[in-house]
Amino acid sequence: MRMDRKGKKKDGWIYGRRPVLETLRAGRREIHELIVPSGPATDEVEEMISIAHARRIPVRAAQRGECDRLLGQINHQCCAVRVGGYPYVSVEEIYEAAEEDPEAIVLILDHLEDPQNVGSLLRTAEACGVCGVIIPEDRGVLVTSAVVRASVGASEHLRIAHVVNLTQAMKGLQERNVWLTGLDLTEDAKPYTEIDFRGRCGIVVGNEGDGLGHLVGKTCDFIGLIPMAGQVASLNAAVAGAVTLFEAVRQKAAAGKR
Repeated sequence: MRMDRKGKKKDGWIYGRRPVLETLRAGRREIHELIVPSGPATDEVEEMISIAHARRIPVRAAQRGECDRLLGQINHQCCAVRVGGYPYVSVEEIYEAAEEDPEAIVLILDHLEDPQNVGSLLRTAEACGVCGVIIPEDRGVLVTSAVVRASVGASEHLRIAHVVNLTQAMKGLQERNVWLTGLDLTEDAKPYTEIDFRGRCGIVVGNEGDGLGHLVGKTCDFIGLIPMAGQVASLNAAVAGAVTLFEAVRQKAAAGKR
């Protein structure tokens, strides 16, 4: 998907059966066209067509070669939707959602650069029931078609805000009693299982190479780490974030809060 420097998205394609189906189910984007495989339809494709007809979205059946010419020789499964830009929300909407839920979880991504990591984290975030995701506008991945595919369409069901000043957005969460835990390998970090995630919490995942930015790390209330029993020093950003998100869910469930 094409984008400008301000993060405003132009029309583009989302492809693959599950990402396309979740985009249609979510019903949040402007959709201009649905492409499906010619021939007998699977249950997934029938659902796509049904949703498209209900929303008066044009549907076109295409052969593999036509899809290759249109989308490139990628694993598109001959399913695609031409969409408008990602429907970002304001950070204030995430604040409001956090205030309404005493056990809210917010995910903050500090300048991640790998679409696969961002998509994987968004998929985990949706599975954990986060109330919102906050990402910076610059020097990081926004919600592109590659991110949508890596999230298997989970991104389409999330509240995601992109902000100019990440630390300012974090302070806004803290003003609303959201306690923030950053993941990093610093001297003051403690094992993530020793951090109390009950109540409103935010989990901050740093850049794949540099970790948390200096100001972002200073703004966090806690710094957590995942102890390593093997030879490698750390997990990648997506896995570390997933482990910590599910620890927050586990603690809330154990306390009878979720």
